[in-house]
Amino acid sequence: MTHMNEYRFDGGYPDDATVSAAYDAADLMRAVQCYKHFFPLVSGAMIFAGQAPVGVVPNRVFGYMDTRPEQVGFTLNSDTPYGGILLDLHIGPVFIEIPAGPVIGAVLNFDQSWITDVGIPGRDGGRGGSYLILPPGHTGDVPDGYLVAQAQTFKVVAGLRGIPREGDVRGALELLQMTAVHPLDDSVSWETPTWIDMSGRPQDTSPAVLQGTLDYWRVLHGALQDEPQRPDDRAYESELAVLGIERGREFAPDERMQDILARAAVEADAQLRVQSLADRRPDRTVWPDRYWEWVTLRPENAAFEIGGRTDVDARETWFYQAIASSPAMFRRVPGGGSLYWFSGRDSDGVYLDGGREYTLRIPAPVPARLFWSVTVYDAVTRSQIATDQSRAALRSMFELSGATDQGLDHVLRFGPEQPATGEEQWVKTIPGRGWFVYLRLYGPTEAAFDGTWLPGDITAEG
Repeated sequence: MTHMNEYRFDGGYPDDATVSAAYDAADLMRAVQCYKHFFPLVSGAMIFAGQAPVGVVPNRVFGYMDTRPEQVGFTLNSDTPYGGILLDLHIGPVFIEIPAGPVIGAVLNFDQSWITDVGIPGRDGGRGGSYLILPPGHTGDVPDGYLVAQAQTFKVVAGLRGIPREGDVRGALELLQMTAVHPLDDSVSWETPTWIDMSGRPQDTSPAVLQGTLDYWRVLHGALQDEPQRPDDRAYESELAVLGIERGREFAPDERMQDILARAAVEADAQLRVQSLADRRPDRTVWPDRYWEWVTLRPENAAFEIGGRTDVDARETWFYQAIASSPAMFRRVPGGGSLYWFSGRDSDGVYLDGGREYTLRIPAPVPARLFWSVTVYDAVTRSQIATDQSRAALRSMFELSGATDQGLDHVLRFGPEQPATGEEQWVKTIPGRGWFVYLRLYGPTEAAFDGTWLPGDITAEG
């Protein structure tokens, strides 16, 4: 391939090699940027596609689960049970009736952008409420007395979590199933949706299998077909059209374009992995003397907006590691929502290695009004680490409850072999695989922000 410094312009005109090289370079650059911008949409499409094999059907069958490592998805966790409601708003506005109780969640567009919070962080404040979700372009009457929210896409997901009071997982699952959904228009053909238990049933709702491949573009093409254009996507869809990817047009790249799209997928995915797992932004650091980073680089809002622009680094970093967006997950204020911190290095700044032994000291009391947890993720999949231990998390409501009740500091252990102290405060890792952790605080208190409480770094043994 000709490089820029090898371009030739004889008398001002490009020679044949320069023409080919310049067009290839332009298309490659377009494709790299589009890959990164539309990553949340492709990831959202795989949330729908990944649940279909276990029986979830939009508008008809919803799923709940006590999440474990066999359920693959970007930084899913076992802190609380999940309830997933997939909707298609082509039928018109839809009510989501959230039950009163300890439910937290959000309603999201197809590309995982935020529509509204529900439950404790939502407008119902945990008292229960009737949310009316309007489809794109809705012009009909909107009744009074409901919590109205406007979707930008027809495919919508309501991601719910039930907080297990005193470790009551069954009760939390039952609460999630009390969520009811029905259309505003009574004339719409509709049957009351059913719920299925997805616990223990392997599924993959991540785009990992597509990353760095031509199939990524096929899924992106399909995801655009029956959705309206969002304002933030307009410029990028213009670039996609040059690459032959647009609504109403078959995805049929020729050999040259297939090669460019495949190379762009590899390049773009490598860039995303680097900035997500080896970030070098100064504002990523939580405390200057230790290796903890903010997972959410933009605390102001869930749209990654600052000063009239989009912080593209923050958006890309988040969605390469995680799913969904909500102000409740991003706030850095006491008492509000949750707080996520990331660490992928030990106290010497070396990447965490699945073949070594480590400890992590968490001082007591932990500044979390509700509960807290540490979850281990596979650096390759960005999903909960999957071993024969079948556990990836250490949680204040479960494995760590004894020490929490006694007000003792927590010494957590990670490594391929069970430590002599036993299994209760240990997560098994995989030799040859990197890993990272999320430290989550739900209902963080002032000490999480004012420097009076500091978690230790992850420390290598030996």
